[in-house]
Amino acid sequence: MPRSVNHAASKARRKKVLKAAKGYFGRRKNVWTVAKNAVEKGYTYAYRDRKAKKRDFRKLWIQRINAGARTHGMSYSQFMGNLKKANIDLNRKVLADLAMNHPEAFEAIVNKVK
Repeated sequence: MPRSVNHAASKARRKKVLKAAKGYFGRRKNVWTVAKNAVEKGYTYAYRDRKAKKRDFRKLWIQRINAGARTHGMSYSQFMGNLKKANIDLNRKVLADLAMNHPEAFEAIVNKVK
């Protein structure tokens, strides 16, 4: 008796991968083996960079807070330390937004923690 193969499922799997490879350059978009490798690598980059994105944003917020604090004569570490002592619980995302878009509100916070 011949071996039965679920062709519908394997075709659907290939179709899913080739759809994910849409927009890739050259054979990466339409040749199964090349596209499969490219898509798998893309998924690993996506997984890794979802984690890296959080680190990158935290770095950006710290830079913005530091720039805002230094305009008022404080370093970032002094500002954050005094913020803790004053029991002001604002996260870095909010502080960075205040430093960038609402400098008068950020200045009020700096004056409170000085």
